[in-house]
Amino acid sequence: MKSKDNRFEIMETHFHLDDKDVFVFRGVYSKNKMGSNKIALFIDGERVPLSRKVREGVEVRRMYAKYPYLVNTEYTFSGRLPENLESKKKLEIYEHDGKRRRRVYHIGMGKLLKYRKDLRYTIENISEVNGRVEITGWYIDIGGVKVDILDKHGQAVPSELKYGYRRDVIEAFPEAVPENVKGFQLVYQKGEEKKVRICFGYGKHTIQEVLPLHPSKVKEFAEEACLNVKKTGSYWKRFGLKITLKRVKEKLTKHGGEDYQKWLEKHLPDQETLEKQKKHQFPKEPKISMVVPLYKTPKKYLLELVDSLKGQTYANWELCFSDGSGKDSPLLGILKKLEKSDSRIKVVYNKEQLRISENTNRAIDIATGDFIGFADHDDLLTPDALYECVKVLNTHPDMEMVYSDEDKVDGEGKRYFQPHFKPDFNKDLLNSTNYFCHLVVVERSVLEKAGKLNPEFDGAQDYDFVLRCSEVAEHIYHIPKILYHWRAHEDSTAENPESKMYAFEAGARAIQAHYNRIGWKNTKVSQTECLGVYRTHYTLEEEPLVSIIIPNKDHVDDLKKCLDSIAHCTYQNYEILIVENNSEEEETFAYYDSIEKQNAKVQVLYWKDKFNYSAINNYGAAQAKGDYFLFLNNDTEIINEDCIQELLGFCMREDVGAVGARLYFEDGTIQHAGVIIGLGGIAGHIFSNTPHSQVGYFARVITQQDYSAVTAACVMIGKKEFEEVEGFDVNLAVAFNDIDLCLRIRKLGKLIVYNPFAELFHYESKSRGSDTTQDKIERFNNETMYFEKRWKHIFEMGDPYYNRNFAVDRFDCSLCGKN
Repeated sequence: MKSKDNRFEIMETHFHLDDKDVFVFRGVYSKNKMGSNKIALFIDGERVPLSRKVREGVEVRRMYAKYPYLVNTEYTFSGRLPENLESKKKLEIYEHDGKRRRRVYHIGMGKLLKYRKDLRYTIENISEVNGRVEITGWYIDIGGVKVDILDKHGQAVPSELKYGYRRDVIEAFPEAVPENVKGFQLVYQKGEEKKVRICFGYGKHTIQEVLPLHPSKVKEFAEEACLNVKKTGSYWKRFGLKITLKRVKEKLTKHGGEDYQKWLEKHLPDQETLEKQKKHQFPKEPKISMVVPLYKTPKKYLLELVDSLKGQTYANWELCFSDGSGKDSPLLGILKKLEKSDSRIKVVYNKEQLRISENTNRAIDIATGDFIGFADHDDLLTPDALYECVKVLNTHPDMEMVYSDEDKVDGEGKRYFQPHFKPDFNKDLLNSTNYFCHLVVVERSVLEKAGKLNPEFDGAQDYDFVLRCSEVAEHIYHIPKILYHWRAHEDSTAENPESKMYAFEAGARAIQAHYNRIGWKNTKVSQTECLGVYRTHYTLEEEPLVSIIIPNKDHVDDLKKCLDSIAHCTYQNYEILIVENNSEEEETFAYYDSIEKQNAKVQVLYWKDKFNYSAINNYGAAQAKGDYFLFLNNDTEIINEDCIQELLGFCMREDVGAVGARLYFEDGTIQHAGVIIGLGGIAGHIFSNTPHSQVGYFARVITQQDYSAVTAACVMIGKKEFEEVEGFDVNLAVAFNDIDLCLRIRKLGKLIVYNPFAELFHYESKSRGSDTTQDKIERFNNETMYFEKRWKHIFEMGDPYYNRNFAVDRFDCSLCGKN
C-alpha cells in the first residue's frame, strides 16, 4: 500500500484480562475511518475469527493527540486463539483494502506467550535522586497484590509506596475495572547494590524482576513489558521521516535549548547594574525571611544556595533553615559553620525526620521577616531576586504577594533551560496548575491569615498554600523576570513527572479543597493528559435558557452542519436565532422555511441593513429570551456533545463575564486558544496554527485560564453583562468588535475565560486573503485606529495575560530578542 492509502496502525496489543485465550489489539486508520478495509488475524496461516468494537469522539482524539493528523476513531479487535499455542510458530495480522494485502503486525509465538500471564504489570522508570531510588510503573490488581523491594538475600527493604491514577492503562485495557489499575511509585534508600530487585506477590505466587540502576536498561525492559505500545516506528511509518525527525528534535531540545542560554546571558543584570542595586536605598526596606526545608541536601547544592543569598543586592534578609534529616543528619557540621559565618542564617535542628510541610513550617516558626519567601534546598536565586521584590513593594505599597518567572538549571549549575515566563495574576490558570511555584514571597499577615503549609497535601503543599493565599490576598503582583533557578537534571524526576504521581493527586485535592472553601460546591477536579495540569468541571445546578445567535448569509451547507452539531449536544434548553443578512441564493430561504418548520427551537430573524457584524449580533441579542447568549459563526461545528455545559459552567460564575472555546481549522490545527492584545500588531490568536498534536507552551492550549479576550466565533456571554456594556460596538463593523466587547466586559471587573474542553471546528479558510478593495482597506484602517485609541493603555503596558519576554510577531510564545 502507498503512503496515501488508508493504512491501519496497531497501537497496542494484549491478552484479555478475563480470558487469556483471547488476543486483543487496537489501532487507528491514517484517514480516521476504516471504510471498506478488512482486518484479519492468522496463526500459522490459519484465520482466527475477530470481533470489532469502535470508539469515537473527543476522548479518542485526546488519546492520539501526538499524531499530527486528526484521529477521532479507534478500532479494537479481539479473537480467540487456538488452545495449543505452544506448538505454533507465529501470529500475523493483515489488512486488505480490496486491492492489496499488507502485514501490519507479526510476532513469534515464544515472545507472544511471555505476555500471557496472570499479573499484568510494567516497570517504567528507575531513577536515583539524592541517594533515594524511585521506581515507577503500573499493575492491574488481581486481588491482594503486594509490591516490595528485596535485598540480595531476598529480604524486604523498607520502602514507601504511593499509588496513582493511570488513565493511559485504563484506556489500553478497557475490560479492566478502573479501581484495579494501579499506577505506583516505590521509593527506598539506596544501599550498596547496583541492581534493583522488585517483587510482586499475589496469593501463593511471586514474580521477581532484577534490573540494573540504568535508565536505558529499564527502558528496554519497559518496551518488552505486557503493554506493548508501538511508538516511534509506527509514527515514522505513518507520517514519514521529516515529521518524525521534527518530533524527535522537539523532544530532545525541549523548550528553549541553546537559544535560551544565549538570551539569558543578555538579559541577566550585568555587574555594573548589580553594584548600583547594592547602593540603592528604598523608602521601604522590609526584612525578607527565606525559608528552606533541608533533607540530606548535597553539600555542593546547599553551599550554592547560601552563596546565592549572600550574593543578593538587597541586604535585609534572613535565611531560615529547618533540617529534617533526623538525629544523625549529615548536615549538622556544615550548618553549624554557616550559622557562624553570617548572623542572618538561622537553623532549626530537628531530632526526628520530617516530611516537607512540617519541615517548612519549622523554618517559618523562626522567621522574623515582614515578608516570607520560599525556596527549595538545592535551588538558586538570581542576585537581583530580592531587590526586584522590594522594588515592586515600593512601587505598589499594597503588595501582599509577589511571584516571578523562573527557569531550570542543571546539576552543575551551569546550563539553564526551560524558562517559564508567566502571565500576571490569572485566577483560572492558578486553579488549573501551580504556575506561581517559584519565586513566591508573601506578606506575613497573609501567611497568618492563610495558615502555614498543610501536611495533608504533601507533594503539592506549595500549591495548596498559594491557593489559600490567593483567597486572602487582594493585591498579587508578578515580576516578569527570571529570578529563580530550579535545580533539575533534564533526565531527572523534574523531567519525568510520572515519578511523582502522589504529588499530582495531592494537587487535585488541593484545588478541590480551595473550591470548597470559597463555596464552589458544584465542581469536580480531574487530571488532563499533562500531569500537573488540572481540569475543572462544573455540575449545573440549574439549566437556564441559552440563546444561540448565528449570523448567516447563504452557505447553507455550513449552516446545516452547525445546526446539526447543536442538535447532538446533551444540553437542550436553548433557542436558536439565525440572523439572516443579505442572502442571495433561493436555496437559503428554502432552508430557512424548512428548518423553522422542523425545529421549534429555531427562529430566523431578518436584518435589512448593510453588513455590520456588531449591529447584526446586537439585533439578534435584542430579541433573545435567554439568560445567556452563545454567539456562533455559521461555519463552526461543535465537536463535544457537552460543549454548551462546558461554556455555561464557567459563565454562570458571578466573577465571569464571557467564556470562549478551543477552535480548530478543518485540518485539526489550532484556530483559537485565546486572544492576546498586541500579538501580530493589534491582537492575535495565541497558538494559532499549532498542530493539534501539541499542547503549547507549558500546556497552555489545554489549560483552562483567563485571557483579555476570546473570539466571537464561539463565545458565551451573560445577558446581564452584555446589556451592561451595551453589546457590540457598531463602530467596529468588521474588525476587533469581539475583542473590544471582551475588554469592555473586563472593565466591569469580570473575567474572560478560555475553556479548551469546549471544542469546535471553525471552517474559516486558513488561506483566505485579506480585504483588498480600497474601501475595505480604508474601513479596516479606520477600525484599527478606533480600537487602538480606545485601548491605548493596554498597548503601552502590554497584555497582562501575556509576558513581555515573548515575541509579538510569533504566536507560539517564542522568546523576544528585542527587550
